[in-house]
Amino acid sequence: MTTGQNGLREQKKQATRVALREAALRLALTHGPGNVRVDDIAEAAGVSPRTYNNYFSSREQAIVAAVTAERESRVVAAVAATPAGVRLADTLTEAVLEQYTEPRDRDGLLMIIASPALRETFLDTTAAIEHPLATAIGRRLGDTGTPTAGVLAASVAAAVRIALREWLQPPAAPPSPGGLVVPSGSLSELLRSALAVLAPALDAAEEEARPRTRQSARATDDTASTSQ
Repeated sequence: MTTGQNGLREQKKQATRVALREAALRLALTHGPGNVRVDDIAEAAGVSPRTYNNYFSSREQAIVAAVTAERESRVVAAVAATPAGVRLADTLTEAVLEQYTEPRDRDGLLMIIASPALRETFLDTTAAIEHPLATAIGRRLGDTGTPTAGVLAASVAAAVRIALREWLQPPAAPPSPGGLVVPSGSLSELLRSALAVLAPALDAAEEEARPRTRQSARATDDTASTSQ
């Protein structure tokens, strides 16, 4: 298969994923998430239930994906694009705050908050950031051969999950009438506090990486001089 064919195939797969998650959210907002079947979502997106199962393992996954779409990739892109002189801890914090406190669909987020099954799926999506973020951090540190980047990325994912869980399910708050969960406190502050715990480890990893990055920069300059 040629590169062009591979690219076209990936575009079609992405279009199918988008159609499924948008159909899932639309149907859930119209009929309620508990009244939506996988078959309904597949039909609305113009695919078979079997095709649906290639993309999502449940209706909850598809509904939540419509609200959280591309969130993880945008955080990773922000880390990859930030200049080396900017502190990694600050870069991660600002990227996470931007993507996790500004949802694509506020009606969808309110629906997620009101549904225990959707809330749990929403919390589970934080794990999706771990592997791509590990790659971005490893490149940033010039260290892809040790567990450092993976441990840092896993810690970021855990911190985000803990902050979201505290926001959605404050442990000290009594349940509201009807079992509805009412978000408590500022999500921005909860995320900042959770990520601040990781700042010393992120700073230490950057400090350790500085000799490697300086050596890499010198090697690049030497190569450029030789080619001239």
